[in-house]
Amino acid sequence: MKEKELVQRLKDRDETALEELLRRFGPLMRYIIAPILPGAQDREECLSETVLSVWEKIDSYDPAKGAWTTWLTAVTRNGALNRARKLRREDTQELSPDIPSPDPTPEELVIQKEREAALVEALQYLGDRERMLFYRKYYYRQSTAQMAAELGMTQRAVEGRLYRIKEKLRKRLGGDGYA
Repeated sequence: MKEKELVQRLKDRDETALEELLRRFGPLMRYIIAPILPGAQDREECLSETVLSVWEKIDSYDPAKGAWTTWLTAVTRNGALNRARKLRREDTQELSPDIPSPDPTPEELVIQKEREAALVEALQYLGDRERMLFYRKYYYRQSTAQMAAELGMTQRAVEGRLYRIKEKLRKRLGGDGYA
């Protein structure tokens, strides 16, 4: 079954398409979730929540805006990050009700959005391999060891490239306040 057929079946609310989604894309989804959530139970719950999220949000997928795997990867990653944030909040709430909220203030959110936009623009000036390494480490949160093994490099080589990439970005963004 092709991706287009799977997407159409999901949009048509064919529940058997969920099984196909897990069969074909479950390994990719687990691969994305694993570096973000260390606990096996949390990873499995996140996978279930992500499948449900795909089911609920499938109508928002637009092939004209990007590839299916790109959309699925973003939904999966965002779900894992949301679950990790939720788990951190639960941990801090158990400690003491007097601890300030870890959530950013509105001013911090504005600054964060501006920095994100500047970073996205700066990333366009990197080569494809450099951008891919950066995304694997800081977007998908893969470990250096995992990246090295999958790319046939030493960990030291990966760390060196990441260091040089961060230096390029820091220079492009205008100083030590970034990267």
